[in-house]
Amino acid sequence: MNDVSAEVEVAPTPEEERHASWLELFFDLVAVAGVAQIAHLLHGVPGLADLGLYALLFLALWTAWICFTLYGNVAGENTHTRTVLFAMFGMAVMAAAVPGVHGEDADHARAFALAYVLTRVLANRAWQHRREVLVDWPAAQMSLGVVPWIVSIWAHSPARYWLWALGIALDLYVTFAVSGRDFVEQRKALEERSARRPRRGGVLQVKVARSETEHLSERLGLFVIIVLGEGVAQVIDAASDAEWTRKLAALAVAAFFLLAGLWALSFRHGYAGVFRLSEGGLPARTALPLHCFVCGCLAALAAALGAAVDHLDTLPDSTRWLMCGALAGYFLLSALGWLPRARREPRRLLAVALPCCALPLVLAAVGSGIRSVALVWLLVLVAGWPMVYERWFTKPSAAHEDGAAAA
Repeated sequence: MNDVSAEVEVAPTPEEERHASWLELFFDLVAVAGVAQIAHLLHGVPGLADLGLYALLFLALWTAWICFTLYGNVAGENTHTRTVLFAMFGMAVMAAAVPGVHGEDADHARAFALAYVLTRVLANRAWQHRREVLVDWPAAQMSLGVVPWIVSIWAHSPARYWLWALGIALDLYVTFAVSGRDFVEQRKALEERSARRPRRGGVLQVKVARSETEHLSERLGLFVIIVLGEGVAQVIDAASDAEWTRKLAALAVAAFFLLAGLWALSFRHGYAGVFRLSEGGLPARTALPLHCFVCGCLAALAAALGAAVDHLDTLPDSTRWLMCGALAGYFLLSALGWLPRARREPRRLLAVALPCCALPLVLAAVGSGIRSVALVWLLVLVAGWPMVYERWFTKPSAAHEDGAAAA
């Protein structure tokens, strides 16, 4: 009987400070195109079906992006350029297929699903080539969530969309249900089975990879910048085709202040682009989905701001709910990053998080008669309230400590 023992080797953490490479910045350009295309699904008067499809496609794009972001984060200088370029091409196909995904022609939907599957398989192979186990994000190396996407290539709507949702749900299940220890044990068992004739007394090494925090936070922050920039682009694109009036100017200024306020909250009062998140406040496998959902809310808000340019008097009900709900979701999800410190800061949680989550929903419910410009300016006040509170209603020492934690 072969006596094969297994030991876990933790990959060393580089001591030098790293920044996003030119290849990684080039890769992020595909995310720009993808976010822009997906945000267009919410133009006009979006319904619940449009919102559901938007959520599915955004989650798929972000998942493909984070798989290779983590690969570059861990691999560093050993990142294979060809692998990343192939992933870029796959994500570009996904972005190009978005406009026709919900149409009668199923070719775009099949192309999106096939590109997603191939991109995920490529990510899995990249990790297998490194012979490392990424405990921070097991879904990057496990293909369970890809299976429904493969089946959807031969399915018709609406079944294909339910299969996509099942695939995303399985990825989330793997993320939260599979512990790092269980994942390492599964990988060790797989390595033992795949070894043809392990030597007696040999040592089977399973290398555990962990993300480099500072570099990953920079990449996550860049993605948030991409999404906020898409909000500016949406307003510019809509305003370029509209008649320039005082109402349009007031709305454009309000939209700019709203996006600028969210930028300040995300980066001056947050970490990795998430408001109130502190470094090390949450484990990576919790912070990464939080980042995804916050970015999804910001992209939906960007689409609503672009649509508001076409409705300068009053917003349609669905657009108003989209705009206000997206801002409420931003604060609600960001508050989850606040929970580890909630016991120490209950007053700030009640004075900031609660009103910032509730007031946008109140405006959505009772704001049918509010002018579009006034509604956006009211949301500017909501977004500015946390900064006003920190400036005038907190002790200097507490504010200083909070800012140091977010830096």
